Amino acid sequence: MAVEANGRPAPATGGVSIRVAAAGDIHCNQDNRDQTAKAFAEIDGTVDLILLAGDLTTHGEPDQARVLADACRDLKTPVFTVLGNHDWESDSRDELVAVLEDARITVLDPGHAICRPKDVEVGIVGAKGFVGGFPGSHASNFGEPSIRALYQETTVEVEALDAGLAAVATCPVRIVLLHYAPTEETLRGEPEGIWTFLGTDRLAAPIVEHEPDLVLHGHAHAGTFEGRVGDVPVFNVSVPVMRRDFWVFELTAAERRASAIH
Repeated sequence: MAVEANGRPAPATGGVSIRVAAAGDIHCNQDNRDQTAKAFAEIDGTVDLILLAGDLTTHGEPDQARVLADACRDLKTPVFTVLGNHDWESDSRDELVAVLEDARITVLDPGHAICRPKDVEVGIVGAKGFVGGFPGSHASNFGEPSIRALYQETTVEVEALDAGLAAVATCPVRIVLLHYAPTEETLRGEPEGIWTFLGTDRLAAPIVEHEPDLVLHGHAHAGTFEGRVGDVPVFNVSVPVMRRDFWVFELTAAERRASAIH
């Protein structure tokens, strides 16, 4: 699949184009309520889908989730999201998710969804992902129970990602939505000493096997916008990396093409 991330649209094709707005690490709270509402109101209706790559809140408080819920409640555009580490901080996951779902935001924690913008089946596979590292810094499934529990939590996320991709295998367009990074390429800019805590290439195995059209993640505020897992394009859509509210991707169903257009 050809990908352009330099602001130029892909060459014209005969397929149906699906426009996706993506962002991660929006960290909603009462202080950015007006800015959040404005950003979502401006993107609404200009794209077919809105995808959020976790860290929706600052400290995982349900009242902070209501800032996002209020911004999305009356949108025409469907919103899909995963959770990030900040969204777990207050141990209020279930209440937070209920607030989001009441505003018709689809939370994939983990899970998959199939929607049909422009009569094209788009499969969205979402998972938070987790830590674990990359070659030379892998966490091990050995030793203290806490270390083995960390490894197992990542295993659950990887297995859910694999199952979700299998479930949407026949969709003409398939997107993976994560919080943690599946490749070190989009972590460059962050200190290498913390890469183990920013993601793991264990998440890459299902991506290599199923070859979705596009992978989006956040979490790495000082990382790099564009990378790859095999032939699959991966984008770090953390707002601090993008330096804008959303990045819009265009996916062409007929040729399985994705373009990061602005």
